[in-house]
Amino acid sequence: MTVHDKHFSPLVVGLGGTTRATSTSERTLVKALEAAERAGARTRLFSGAFLARLPIYDPATAADSAELTELLEAVRIADGVLIATPGYHGSVSGLIKNALDGLEGLRADVRPYFEGRAVGCIVTADGWQACGTTLAALRTIVHALRGWPTPLGVTFNPSAGVLYDQDGGFSEERDARQIDMLAQQVVDFARMRAAVA
Repeated sequence: MTVHDKHFSPLVVGLGGTTRATSTSERTLVKALEAAERAGARTRLFSGAFLARLPIYDPATAADSAELTELLEAVRIADGVLIATPGYHGSVSGLIKNALDGLEGLRADVRPYFEGRAVGCIVTADGWQACGTTLAALRTIVHALRGWPTPLGVTFNPSAGVLYDQDGGFSEERDARQIDMLAQQVVDFARMRAAVA
């Protein structure tokens, strides 16, 4: 199998958004998952609404959460991951951090946490400083979870202009290209890993 083997369809799990279903971060995550599908991946979305049902992470009670168990099972079999977070006060949102904390349930796996998987990082924040600090924080968390942040991390600053057009697509072609490139990097990495496994 080679990186260009279109017969291997990696599973890319996306997690992100806010409690608001129409949030910019969730919309960009959906666009990234669509791009991954165009690149030949299968995808699974864990939206902000789903993540909001996760209890505050507590190792003593984590096994009692059906939602956390579902998330863990999906990440366990994933070949790649996409994460989209808003930037809140210079870092990832509590909703996203809580979901990532819950991945402690994968600690004892043969392939713990994000081991051996590319993770594409997406940030939306009002202000470029918040975009930068939040992206750095998210990439640091991914490293701590033994993941491989893709070379490209994508940030969007909705306060700098209109991100989406009336049809729901990106207003700027460069934004669509960034999301396509990010998704392609996750899929390509998964295929390279599969080729040497």
